[in-house]
Amino acid sequence: MSRTIDAVILAAGKGTRMKSDLPKVLHELEGRPLLDHVMDTSAAAGIDRMVVVVGHKSALVEETCGRPGIEFVLQEPQLGTGHAVQMAVPALRSGGYCVVLAGDVPLLRTETLQRLVEGTISSGASAVVLTCVVDDAAAYGRIIKDDQGQVLKIVEAVDATPAELAVGEYNTGVFCFKTEKLIEALGNLKTDNKQGEYYLTDTVAWLVEQGQPVEAVITEDPDEVIGINTVDELAGAATLLARRNS
Repeated sequence: MSRTIDAVILAAGKGTRMKSDLPKVLHELEGRPLLDHVMDTSAAAGIDRMVVVVGHKSALVEETCGRPGIEFVLQEPQLGTGHAVQMAVPALRSGGYCVVLAGDVPLLRTETLQRLVEGTISSGASAVVLTCVVDDAAAYGRIIKDDQGQVLKIVEAVDATPAELAVGEYNTGVFCFKTEKLIEALGNLKTDNKQGEYYLTDTVAWLVEQGQPVEAVITEDPDEVIGINTVDELAGAATLLARRNS
């Protein structure tokens, strides 16, 4: 990839459901923190600069996962995913692209991330979201498209209508933006939702309203985009990774 590509990795969560005071991204998968797996995937995809948004026990995360090419920024207080990326804006390089990843999604394949970035560059879209299609998308945000298959918006499950909840295509939380368009959209986020937070997903609807194209790249494998929120999910991810590497 010859273009300037930055990654913003969201790693501020406390991870209460892990039943531990350890930051969620520091829980280990095959002997290494979840965050390390995400950073390794980013580096393997050709992304040489990463901005990691930290919060809970930030110093411990920085001490454990610091490496060359990484800048840590603090999100305090934590006001949603959109707010988290806003904290990273001063560290982003202009004129290129920005990938947004979650620090607790360790099974994403390098080739999937490359396909997302290359799809963004080749399509000319302002943003591309990595999606997956299942029968029941449960608590994931739904991808709402028009009749031509163009992405219109992402609706969080808690804010969705029954018709929107019936949609099986969901947001994996992995995005690639033109950096300048991301910054512009982040500056227009509002908190008019049930959580009272700044949703990163609302950047999609805002870009569409401005006439900016937003597209989707689909992964056929829901296992590679699972987020780790509980000890049982961590154990399940270990099983999947062992199977993949066998």
